Amino acid sequence: MLRTFLISALSLLTVAAAERPNIVFLFSDDHALAAISAYGGLYADVAPTPHIDRIGKEGALFRRSFCANSICGPSRACIITGKHSHKNGYLSNDFDTFDGSQITLPKLLQGAGYQTAIIGKWHLISEPQGFDHWNILPGQGNYYNPQFISATGVKKYSGYCTDLITDFSLDWLKNGRDPKKPFLLMCQHKAPHRNWTPALRHIGAYKGKTLPQPASLFDNYDNRSTTLKTQRMTIAKDFSWGHDMKFHGKNEFPQHFTHLGNGEYERMDDEQKKAWDAVYEPENREFLAQLRDGKLTDKQITEWKHQRYIKDYLLSVKAVDESVGRVLEYLETSGLAKNTIVIYSSDQGFYLGEHGWYDKRWMFEESLAMPFLIRWPGTVQPGRKTEAMIQNIDYAPTLLEAAGLTVPAAMQGKSFLPVLQGKKDEANEAIYYAYYGENTHSVAQHDGVRTSTHKLMYFPVTKEWQLFDLVKDPQEMKSVHMDPQYASTLDYMKKEYAKRRTQYEVNDAAVPKDRLKEDWWGKRHREKIQQIKKAGNPDLVFLGDSITQGWEAKGKAAFDQTFGDYQTLNLGFSGDRTEQVLWRLFNGEWNGLKPKAVNLLIGTNNTGHVKQAPAETAMGVKLIIDFIRDRSPDTKIILNHVFPRSANKDDELRKLNDEVNRLCAAYVDQKFVYSLDMSPDFLSADGTLTKEVMPDLLHLNPASYEKWAKAISAKLKEIGVQP
Repeated sequence: MLRTFLISALSLLTVAAAERPNIVFLFSDDHALAAISAYGGLYADVAPTPHIDRIGKEGALFRRSFCANSICGPSRACIITGKHSHKNGYLSNDFDTFDGSQITLPKLLQGAGYQTAIIGKWHLISEPQGFDHWNILPGQGNYYNPQFISATGVKKYSGYCTDLITDFSLDWLKNGRDPKKPFLLMCQHKAPHRNWTPALRHIGAYKGKTLPQPASLFDNYDNRSTTLKTQRMTIAKDFSWGHDMKFHGKNEFPQHFTHLGNGEYERMDDEQKKAWDAVYEPENREFLAQLRDGKLTDKQITEWKHQRYIKDYLLSVKAVDESVGRVLEYLETSGLAKNTIVIYSSDQGFYLGEHGWYDKRWMFEESLAMPFLIRWPGTVQPGRKTEAMIQNIDYAPTLLEAAGLTVPAAMQGKSFLPVLQGKKDEANEAIYYAYYGENTHSVAQHDGVRTSTHKLMYFPVTKEWQLFDLVKDPQEMKSVHMDPQYASTLDYMKKEYAKRRTQYEVNDAAVPKDRLKEDWWGKRHREKIQQIKKAGNPDLVFLGDSITQGWEAKGKAAFDQTFGDYQTLNLGFSGDRTEQVLWRLFNGEWNGLKPKAVNLLIGTNNTGHVKQAPAETAMGVKLIIDFIRDRSPDTKIILNHVFPRSANKDDELRKLNDEVNRLCAAYVDQKFVYSLDMSPDFLSADGTLTKEVMPDLLHLNPASYEKWAKAISAKLKEIGVQP
C-alpha cells in the first residue's frame, strides 16, 4: 500500500541528502536508436548526437532496452508505475485516462524527502500527482509558440518547444528547488514526435544532401502476418500534404497524400513563417512542378517523401541533443554532476522508413527498442556497453533502489541496479510486450516475448503466431514459425510466452476493456463520474454487473429500505465482465473514493458470454480487489460468490461459476476481504435453481433482492461497518 511505503520512506529523511543521488531523467518522444550516433546505425555519421553520446561515454549504454507497449502515453505510464499497461490501467491513447492515485515513482521519492518536478510532455490526460512542481504541455503539445499548463493555469510562450522545456528545467534546477534536498527532475521533450518540426536555426542544415534510406523502405510484407498489409502508417500512402510534407494550400494530389494541414506553421508568427518559407518553399515548388508534369514514378515520390521526413526528424533530434548538452553543462558548473544520476531515454523507438513505415506500435525491433544511457559517477563504469536486457517497467524499481527505498510488491519491473554496479551482466531473460490496438494507424493488436535471440508474436484477431530469428534475420523479414527446423524453438517460445503472461497476470478477464461503442454504457459511465464529483465519498459502494445495476429497478424497494441510512454508490453496469469493471475503475469511477465497504459481485458474464476459464475470471476478480486495496486499504470488501445460474447443478455454466468461487476463496482474509455466499438462500436442497428465485435463471426478482439485501446488511454488521 502507498501509505505503508511512504511511512517507511520517511525514515530516510534523517539520512544526509548528499548520500542519496539526485536523478535527472532526460526523455524524448519517438527517438529511434538509428538517430543516436552512440548506437551506430544508418544515421550515425550524418546526424551525430554528441551530448547524448556523452552520457554513454561517461556512463553506460544499454543495447537491449525495450518498451512494454510502444505508444507515447502507455509507455510513460509503465515508466512511472513499474507495471505493464493492463496493471496500471493506461493501455492506449484512445479513451484511457491515467489513474494518478496509484503508487508511482515520483510519489515514493517525494515521500522519502525528494523534491520532484516534471517539465514538458506529460501526455497522460489526468493532472500529474507526486510532483512538487509541474509545467506540462497540453496533450501532444506544439513545437512553435506552445502553451504550457501548470498548477496556476495555462500560458502561451513564444519560442521553440525544445528550447523552452530546457529553459524551464534549468530554471527549476537553479531557482525552484530546495538545495538541501535530493531531487528528481523529469525533463520530457515533445521532439522528435510527429510532425517533426525543426528549430529555425536548423532547417537548412541538409540542403542539397541526400540522406541514406533503409534497405527495407519498399518492404512488400511477404512471409509475415497478414496484418502487416492492412496498417496505415506507410511513407508511400499515409503521409499528409501539410502536416508531414509541409506543403501549403490545397492538397493537389490526394492519390499521394492525405489531407491533414500543417498546424505548426499556423502557430508561427510572421518572422518565423518568413524564415521557414525561405528554406522549404524552393524545394516544395521544384518537387510539385515535377509532380504536375508527371515526371516522377511512385518509387521516386516515396523516396522524396522519405528525404523530407528523415531530414525533419533528424533536425528535430538535433535540438534535443543541444538541450541535453545544456543540462549536462549546468550540472558540471554547479557541482551537482558528481552526485546526480543522469538518464537519457525515450518512450519508444520509431520507424525511420524501415519496412516502409513511420510511427511505432509494432513489436518489431525499431519501435520495440528504446534508448537507455545512464551516467552515475562512482557507480557506473564509464564507457560500458551492456547487452543486459531491460524494459521500461524496470526503471522505477531501479531508481527506487538507487535512492535506498524498498520496491513495492505491486511493481512488476525488476531492478537492474546490480547491472549498473557491475555485479551482474544480465537483467531479464525475456521481456513481455503487449499492444492493445488503437484507432490510429490500424495496427493490429498483438503481444509477445523477446529473448536475446528470438522473438515470438501472437495476433489474437487472426490467430497468427510469428517467430523471428533475430540472429539470422535482424531486420525481421521472414517469420519462421512454420519452418520445421524451428519447431523446438517455437515450442520453447510459446512456453516462455505463457510463463510471462502468468507472471504478469495477463488474460482477457484481467485486461481493462471499455464498452464505449455502446452509447448507454458510456453515458452511464460519465454520469457515475459526475455523481462521485458532486456527492463525494460514499459509505458503501456496490460494484458489479446487471445484477448490481438491478438495485435501481427490481431491487429498489429492498435497497431503499435496507441501505437508506448509508451514503451509497451503485457502480453496477449490465453486461459487464471483470475487464469492464477494471476499465471503469481505472478511468474515473473510483476517483479517490475511500468507502467503508464495497459489495462486489462480478464474473457471471465472463462465464455466460465467453465461457472463460475459471482461473482467468478469478484473476480478474483478484485484480479488482487489488485495485481497491491499493487505493483504499481500510475499505472492507464483501466478495460475493458468483450467483448460481441455470436450473441444474450439473449445467456447464453453473459448474464454471462454482469453480470461480472455489478459486476466489483464496482472496478472503477475514480482515479486509470477506465472503458472502447466497447459494443456500437461492437453491433448493438438491441444488436446483427455480424461476421463483430467478425468473430467467440468472437475474433476481424483488423477493430475491430482499434476501440479498438482508444478507449484505448482516455481513456489514458482522464486520463492523455502520452508516
